[in-house]
Amino acid sequence: MLDSTFYDTLSRLQLRMSHKSSLNMAGNRKSVQKGISAEFSDFREYMPGDDLRRMDWNVYARLDKLYIREYMEEKEAVVSVLVDTSASMDYGAESKAELARDLAAAVSFLALNNMDRLQLYDMKDMGRRLSVSGGRNAFAKVLRWLERLSFSGEADMLSAVKKMQRRGPGVTVLISDFLHPDLLDENTKSYEKLLQYLDYCKQRPVVLHTMASEELHITLEGALNLIDSETESKLRLTVDARAIDHYERELNRLTERMRKGCAGGRGAYVLCDAGKDRNQLVFQDLRVIYDI
Repeated sequence: MLDSTFYDTLSRLQLRMSHKSSLNMAGNRKSVQKGISAEFSDFREYMPGDDLRRMDWNVYARLDKLYIREYMEEKEAVVSVLVDTSASMDYGAESKAELARDLAAAVSFLALNNMDRLQLYDMKDMGRRLSVSGGRNAFAKVLRWLERLSFSGEADMLSAVKKMQRRGPGVTVLISDFLHPDLLDENTKSYEKLLQYLDYCKQRPVVLHTMASEELHITLEGALNLIDSETESKLRLTVDARAIDHYERELNRLTERMRKGCAGGRGAYVLCDAGKDRNQLVFQDLRVIYDI
């Protein structure tokens, strides 16, 4: 897992939101409601019972009418993190499972450090949810929850997203290798439908596409028997230069489709290499998810 120096640097950042919060808990996000923060919002006419300390006497002197100054109220937002715990994630010399834990930890720390409410989900078992708030003091609970994750079997991402607890506008982070044929079938457009659903729920989608270095840079060659880690189905093929070239073109096509889908929904897509240095990955590659 990541060290204290890493989190000290991370504490300077904040997740980007696309919708203002509508929750009633105090936090650091600008709300659709009016309140008493330091940021001015608008004027409105005085009504009996209003706080006279918010009266703008300069406006009264000019217009001979009583007006109240309104301010943006700061509320907590909701950050939902869904981790794909299917068997395909437990692959790679530097495994996608460990990368998923590190990414989930980083996003969770950002949420808690900025006084947001965090919802952590195991895609394979959406009933196994961790809901925490109250600042970075709650981060230890997150690390314990992540350590207990088990990567096996299959996960249905679209179904998992629809089972999320809806608690107002916020950010939904999907951490997965997206090795789900139905989800990425261009004919069914399930991936695009998933993003449209999140937008309907006023969520900013953040897709962290986790891949092992061995999947991004093919070094295998010759006649091979491939076994699906989730279904145990087998495929025999010959890996040569032509096959590798075809694989790389299809991978580029897939990642571009995923990136465009997120851009259309005011979200962010990041291809995350499990073999990459975590500092470079989180502080450089993930810059698109931060408010900087």
